Amino acid sequence: MSSAEIAVQVFRKLENEDLRVLQVIETAMSKHGFVPKEMIAKFTKFSLEETDFRLGRLGKFRLIRRMKGAYVGYSLNYAGYDCLAINAFVKAEVLEAFGKSLGVGKEADVYDALNPKSERIAVKFHRLGRISFRQTIRKRGYTTEHTGWLFQSRLAAEKEFQALKLVFQHGVAVPEPISQNRHVLVMGMIEGAELAEYKEIPEPKKVLKEILRNIRKAYLKASVVHADLSEYNVILKPDMHILIIDWPQYVTKEHPNAQQLLTRDVENILRFFRRKHMMKAELEENLAYVTGTGKMAI
Repeated sequence: MSSAEIAVQVFRKLENEDLRVLQVIETAMSKHGFVPKEMIAKFTKFSLEETDFRLGRLGKFRLIRRMKGAYVGYSLNYAGYDCLAINAFVKAEVLEAFGKSLGVGKEADVYDALNPKSERIAVKFHRLGRISFRQTIRKRGYTTEHTGWLFQSRLAAEKEFQALKLVFQHGVAVPEPISQNRHVLVMGMIEGAELAEYKEIPEPKKVLKEILRNIRKAYLKASVVHADLSEYNVILKPDMHILIIDWPQYVTKEHPNAQQLLTRDVENILRFFRRKHMMKAELEENLAYVTGTGKMAI
């Protein structure tokens, strides 16, 4: 069972006092890897007996980790962090209920959900701890070896939300950014499947053209490069239109590696369509189209 599944299952069982303990642990973790029990009692203003009771409940729910050495200390795990973000969304009337899982990846869990108006939304939990420190640092310029997984995941969510706001307002085909708290994003509904999952695409040329138009729009209008684009983060919806997802690694046009990353994005997409759909699509011409200096060549 994933951390998000645990959080979704136990969240409604949590009492205000449980959430208060989670919040105190979260705050104190900025200075303590494991927060002493006495400190938790002090800042919650609970008795030691009440603190023990709450910590026992949270441990049973698998929302915290316990360390016993020179002192007894506690830290949040991802499920505990998830619950704090869920609570913030519920209080803000952004989120009402969870549905099914839409996907579990190396770096995120995504859930179907409903807002208080019973409209479908998507909730994305960032999970950077599933890949190695070295790989995370190599792929993401905003992480260092001195930041914990929870903090890194929050940075990823903040960066992705920023990217979505930038490109969405310029009409790029992405999920609508609704809200962000800690390491979690709430977005418009995501329906469909990754390009890589389709055995056949009825009109591959039409789909490729739409992808290239959206890469161009992001670059020319929003001055943004996705920087990690492939067939695994382009969603093909039931109506055969696309959504481009997973933007936490985006860079602006001014980034020193922007051209290199843009070239890689375009080549990844073209390679997929050449391999899977036997389409002739040269990099140079289509890169010129995306940057506004030439015509699409498909």
